[in-house]
Amino acid sequence: MRVTATKGLTAVLALLLGGYVFVVGPHLAGEQERGRTAAIDAALPPTTGIRPTPADGGGGPAPTFPARGEVFVGIMTDEGVHDLTEAARFTRRTGHRPQVYEFSLDWASDRFDARLIDNVARRGMMPLVAWEPWDHREEPEEEQLRGEQPRYRLSRIIDGAFDAYVRSWAEGIASLGYPVGIRLAHEMNGYWYPWCEQANGNRPGEYVRAWRHVHRIFERAGATNAVWVWSPNVHYENATPFEGLYPGDAYVDWVGLSGYYGTTGRENYRSFDAIFSASERRLRRITAKPLAITELGATDAAGRKAEWIAGMFRALPRHPRIIGVIWYQAFRVIDWRVTTSPESVTAFASGVSAPRYRTPWSPDAEPRRRL
Repeated sequence: MRVTATKGLTAVLALLLGGYVFVVGPHLAGEQERGRTAAIDAALPPTTGIRPTPADGGGGPAPTFPARGEVFVGIMTDEGVHDLTEAARFTRRTGHRPQVYEFSLDWASDRFDARLIDNVARRGMMPLVAWEPWDHREEPEEEQLRGEQPRYRLSRIIDGAFDAYVRSWAEGIASLGYPVGIRLAHEMNGYWYPWCEQANGNRPGEYVRAWRHVHRIFERAGATNAVWVWSPNVHYENATPFEGLYPGDAYVDWVGLSGYYGTTGRENYRSFDAIFSASERRLRRITAKPLAITELGATDAAGRKAEWIAGMFRALPRHPRIIGVIWYQAFRVIDWRVTTSPESVTAFASGVSAPRYRTPWSPDAEPRRRL
């Protein structure tokens, strides 16, 4: 068969492409992955171990986290537990290693994986799972429809439809030994998730019953290292009142709040106190549990993010009940990241450098369960 110039060129190109796909491409991908891992290790160096030492092993009582009078400063990222690149970037830019790392996992697609959670803990950050009973892959663009997933109605959780899945997590968390935060079904006082009582055909009282049901499964599995974080959105007009959604002090370790400056429809400047103080007072009427701000962020649309951050750090000492804040270090419709401008980075680095925000976390630490 006669080989033409065109056929010969095609063969050469095919050979080169094959070489790239099967040899060069994987090599470059491997180099990129090793570079990414090295950058994460440099900013968030792993510690020597993650299995806690028994308190009676001669080392004295376990430290309390956070220490009395101190406040942790953590972050939450879009990549979550699967990629710590943003956490490393945040640490390099601000000079602050987050003591708590929050990440979202849903009941439809995320199985318990000790390796991923260990990877957070061994870097000196307490893992905090925003554990979501829904399928986030089916989230519609229309906010009013986000809460409609009949498979994840609260009644199905109560009736045991997800018991095997919950039990696998309970047993997995128990096997870790160190504290892991469980922020179960957050922002339940709104309408935008399937576990909200205002959505998905749910009925009043079912949220508390579902929470207690999941909590009991963890108790039976011996997962006493789970730190239960009940975390509504800051109260707003037409929100479901906190009182009817609180599971009770026997089922909660920390209470939390989500709140942002600059959400759509509320772009006017509002200080930290303006966003959180009223809701904090409401919470104080139903529980004395420690409070962690489990999601917060600020827009820079009006160029006031640095001002807001500086104001937050000035305000926090006036809120002795707050034991920690978790910044939403991500771009979701709005760029909430601290690192959007040098001014914001400077304001954050300056504020977080105060000694009260340097409380360390270790696997041996006992989470503060009372003020």
